[in-house]
Amino acid sequence: MAQHGTTLFPRMDMGHGNMDGPACKVSMLWNWYTIDACFLHQSWQITTRGAFAATCIGIMLMVVMLEFLRRLAKEYDEWIVRDFRRRSALISEQQQRRRLRPQQRQTSPSCGTAAEAANGKTGPLATTSVVTGRRRGYRGRKMTTTTTTLKFRASPLQQLIRAVIHAVMFGLGYLIMLLAMYYNGYVLISIWIGALLGKFLCDWLTVKFEIPSEDEEEGEEEMMVDGFRDEVPRPQVVEDATVCCG
Repeated sequence: MAQHGTTLFPRMDMGHGNMDGPACKVSMLWNWYTIDACFLHQSWQITTRGAFAATCIGIMLMVVMLEFLRRLAKEYDEWIVRDFRRRSALISEQQQRRRLRPQQRQTSPSCGTAAEAANGKTGPLATTSVVTGRRRGYRGRKMTTTTTTLKFRASPLQQLIRAVIHAVMFGLGYLIMLLAMYYNGYVLISIWIGALLGKFLCDWLTVKFEIPSEDEEEGEEEMMVDGFRDEVPRPQVVEDATVCCG
């Protein structure tokens, strides 16, 4: 007789449709089934203790792989952003060089340099130049602050890679969720251990602080005298907001 909350499904031979072997044990309540327990499909039926141990190890590796994919997706996004920052720094440097040569100024210097720098492997680039204010600087000279906004987009290949990583992570997360819904104590413990190992191995906390040198501090004081204000360096922390299924 089946226990309360336990459903026994006869194992079917897919070739002939006859009952073959012991029934699968499936429960919607907390259980500690090992032998004859089935997961996801009748073909995944545990027949030996060694097979059940391999199942638990496989589930742990699935959770570790999920954490690895989460970290991979984040690292890939950060790599794209670093490439955008490098290109924006190149555009800013080109603009500063043009400002030092008034005879070669153009009406919109940012558009030409942006088009040259955007001629790479990333997607479209949009630029916007806005005059934010005028003020008197050193020795009473009038100074104009112009803010150039650069908008980068990932290339189709980069976006495809991001989508593939997200799809694999999404599917793997839901498979783990379905395995957890069997309420098998050993399976749940394997998921928890896999999450612990995945977090420990794939998401090591990294904090980056920028400490200015004495020369930089003197330069900041001069900028404050001229009317400029520099931002206080802030720590850059690698964050990972994860949810159940990616």
